Formats: sequence, C-alpha cells, structure tokens
Amino acid sequence: MTVSVVVGTRPEIIKMAPLYFALKKERMGPMLVHSGQHYDFQMSQVFFEELGLPEPDAFLGIGSGSPVRQTGDAIMKFGDEFSSSRPDCVLVEGDTNTVLAGAVAATKLGIPIGHVEAGLRSYDLRMPEEYNRRLTDHISNYLFAPTAESARILRDEHVWGKVFKTGNTVIDATVVYLPKALRLSKVLKGLPWDHYALATLHRAENVDDKATLADMVRVLTECPVPVVLPLHPRTDKMLVKHRMKDKVTGCKNIHLIPPAGYFDMLVLMKNAEFILTDSGGIQEEASSPVMRKRVFVMRRSTERPEAVKAGYCKVVGTDAVKVLREVRAYVKAPKVRFGPCPYGKGDAAERTVRALMSGL
Repeated sequence: MTVSVVVGTRPEIIKMAPLYFALKKERMGPMLVHSGQHYDFQMSQVFFEELGLPEPDAFLGIGSGSPVRQTGDAIMKFGDEFSSSRPDCVLVEGDTNTVLAGAVAATKLGIPIGHVEAGLRSYDLRMPEEYNRRLTDHISNYLFAPTAESARILRDEHVWGKVFKTGNTVIDATVVYLPKALRLSKVLKGLPWDHYALATLHRAENVDDKATLADMVRVLTECPVPVVLPLHPRTDKMLVKHRMKDKVTGCKNIHLIPPAGYFDMLVLMKNAEFILTDSGGIQEEASSPVMRKRVFVMRRSTERPEAVKAGYCKVVGTDAVKVLREVRAYVKAPKVRFGPCPYGKGDAAERTVRALMSGL
C-alpha cells in the first residue's frame, strides 16, 4: 500500500511531517509530493531539513501565478503524478490551492482522498481558503477532523466521506520539535530586547488593502511592547507598494527579521509576551501544551473557534484603535485562564493513521 502525502506550503509541511513518519512506522509506503506552491528556499526547503523529512519523491514546481492559473496548473501536474505513481490514497492537509488541486486530480482518477484538518469554517467568503476547504471536504473519502466541533460541522453538511475526530498534527509537531528548537535555534541572540511581542502578517485581505495595512502598521508602531516581525514576502511587497516600508523600518518599536524557519518560529513564540497574527496555524500552535500563549487574531473571523473558547485566542479585528485597546488592556493585566488544548495531546498523527487503516 502506498499513500501520497501532498504538501505545498510551510504549514502543510509542518502538519504533514508527523503523519509522514506515522505512516512510515506502519509501513504504509508514504510518498512525499510537493506542489512547489511555496518555492523559495526559506519558505519551504528549510522546513524539510529541520523536520528531518527526505527530499520529496515528486516536486511539481507550480510556483506563483494567479489563483486560477496556479490551481489549474497544479491539477494537471498532480494528475500526471498520480497517474504515474498510482497511490492507494492521497492525503491533503488544510485549505490551500495545493489541497484543492490535489483532491480534484485524485477524484478524477478514482483515487481515495483523505483530508487532514477537515471541517474548519470561518464563514468569511472573502477568504479563498474557505472555498478550498469546503470543496475538498465534499469530495474526500476520509475526513480527519481536529475537534468535535469540526466533526459536527462535517456531519451537519452531510459530507459523503467517513468522518474521524483525530486532533491536529500541528500539536504533535510542537511537542516533538520544540525541545530540539530550544537547543539549536539562535534567533533570540539577534533580538535587541529580552521582552517582546511576536507579530506575523500575510493574509491578502489584510496586507493587500491599503487602509487595512495602514491599520496593521499602526498597531505595530504603537504596540506597548516592542514587536518582532518576521517579514513575509507578500507583506514586504505591499509595504513597498503602498509606501509604508520606511515607516516600519524606521520605527524603533519594530525589529524586522527575514522569514523564519520552523525552529526559530517555535522559539520566538515560546519566548514572546504575546502574539499578534492573522495566521491560522499559529492560533493552534499557541494552544499546544508546550506553548500556551495569548494570541490576538487580527482578522474579522476565525476558523479556529475552539482556541478562542479555550482562552488562547481573541479575535480583535483589523481596526487599529480597537486592537491597541485590547493589547493595552492585556499588558496592564496579563493573567488569562487557559483551558486544555482543544486540538489534542500530540497523538493526532497516530490516530489519523489508525483511522485511515480502518477505512482503506
């Protein structure tokens, strides 16, 4: 039996790594198929090296382009790859163009599909990811929901595939790799402060819109705790385009660093006073039993309501005045009661493989 493990972006690589090794342990013949959606070395290859993953069995090199062109190109290249390798199952994770393309190609070839991290919903139709994950859920044969709530959503939508509650493999990754990251990462030595907030920004609805980006910049420049910002290429491009880069680079309250590898990001999260982000995965990682951090979600909605209910995350929107009010209140009284991690204890990969074996 062989299983094609599809990746294409950094979060997918991180979340599929525990699953790849769990499949290998059960001798299920995992094959890594990389779409190339994140094709820059810092954006992809460094994660393979840190996670101990082998070189991909197939690299499709779809690269950048419009969402339509990128997705279409990926479908054709996944089709060629799966036609050649004929896996018994294709596993995709999350909600990117890579995920949708891999699932569409597999279903056209009659190959069973497993969707890892199924059932997430933001109900925000401005997000292209919302379409990707919904479509993928409804053509998948096996749906691995990270929480009871996501499993309920899938059943309420009457998906055709089998639904399994497994936890989220990103928790597995934090548990396994944080100790190693704390030993090996030197990222803290390059920071000008011992106490800082970590910020990440990359979502199109935040950085592509000039007015929203201006609000994000104001949050960073006026944050009551100095901010470390690993600068995403998309954000960098938009800061330049909208003539805001000088304001960021000239601000003594902000320390810019290049896009960080996985180990560096784990260490930055672990040592931060709190986190400002529009990322989805960070909301999950912050709730890990080995992390437990307060996150201010600079978005209008989240597909991770479980992290909000458990006290780790707070959705604060994108209005600078409102975000800064929330942050200042937290800095003044930082005590938060965290509940148990809603995404499991670090055994999601094993649970997913057992579920897959029972279904195939």
